Amino acid sequence: MRYSGFRVIKEALTGHKGWKPIWRNPDPQPAYDYVIVGGGGHGLATAYYLATTFKKARIAVLEKSWLGSGNIGRNTTIIRSNYMLPGNEPFYEFSMKLWENLEQEFNFNAMVSQRGILNLCHTDAQRDAFRRRGNAMIFAGADAELLDREGVRRMYPWLNFDNARFPIKGGLLQRRAGTARHDGVAWGYARGADLAGVDLIQNCEVTGFRIEGGKIRGVETSRGYIAAGKVGVAVAGSSGRVMAQAGMRLPIESHVLQAFVSEGLKPTIDGVITFGAGHFYVSQSDKGGLVFGGDIDGYNSYAQRGNMAVIEDVAQGGMALMPAIGRARLLRVWGGIMDMSMDGSPIIDKTPVEGLYLNAGWCYGGFKATPASGYAFAHLLATDTPHDTAKAYRLDRFARGYPIDEKGMGATPNLH
Repeated sequence: MRYSGFRVIKEALTGHKGWKPIWRNPDPQPAYDYVIVGGGGHGLATAYYLATTFKKARIAVLEKSWLGSGNIGRNTTIIRSNYMLPGNEPFYEFSMKLWENLEQEFNFNAMVSQRGILNLCHTDAQRDAFRRRGNAMIFAGADAELLDREGVRRMYPWLNFDNARFPIKGGLLQRRAGTARHDGVAWGYARGADLAGVDLIQNCEVTGFRIEGGKIRGVETSRGYIAAGKVGVAVAGSSGRVMAQAGMRLPIESHVLQAFVSEGLKPTIDGVITFGAGHFYVSQSDKGGLVFGGDIDGYNSYAQRGNMAVIEDVAQGGMALMPAIGRARLLRVWGGIMDMSMDGSPIIDKTPVEGLYLNAGWCYGGFKATPASGYAFAHLLATDTPHDTAKAYRLDRFARGYPIDEKGMGATPNLH
């Protein structure tokens, strides 16, 4: 079934009797050529591109719960490519280009909205750093504009420009950035992968890897053993636990990142705004709620819930930037498990086990990277060579002394 406006009208006139489930719910087969562990955004995108772009078959995605039950449905939906370092910016710009044609490609409304993102600066030094970043973005083919104070005021006159501690001096604007519906992204990739013949197997937890002679042979699951030619692991914050079953210890820590939604309000914020003097970012959903977040919780955790101290810290950042937010009531709070790497940049690489591949370490950048991550991981699985934009994301870069420290925080995952 191909979706279209005409199809919606037809179903409305015929009592909506023609809609069908958008993917199958198959039982696992005894063996596959490719097994993707993790039915979130990155795993589903990998399977989709592996089947459609690289024309591979006999592919399965194994998800321990329901499809999209992890971080893909637990984020603040921001998409952007405003990075600076050569190892990162080309990759995220590649992802941005994939976002721009995604809905037409997989024929599903992911509600991609290029409403722009504005990073505010509050000091002269920060403005100089934003100028450097903007130039790096332009060199990589992205768009960037440096706004002065009045340029920001024309966009958002209600911000607290004269805060004694954090006066707004300008901002870096990327107009092609924006938001997308996180669930819609997962559903679109799942539907596209299913139409291409991928088996999407839910409630199938991987409990171990069968490795013989240094080569992967298959995976042990809660629904029995499944043989596999190649296995790709894309399980975000659970990466450490899953890869430990293959005898590997990753350069990754797991932390919870909380997100917040306010009650529905009249249209106020038509883009995404980030606070430069603290960790606070905010946009407004189509339903009117303010969607915002801040720092991760500082301790390691696999829980999908956070603590009150971070809630208070995020609220303080919001009040410093836009005092009017203090009148809004908080509707709900949730958490996702972040796989925080030692340098704040991801890993897409082979592992020391032949036939076992890893996609992890996404920190805050997982959702916006979904299309490029899936494409690059599929490229690696299909060709055994890294995609041009992901060549820096090697697992051994820490041992070799080639970190991609975008924020300059060193080997301190909770600060990235």
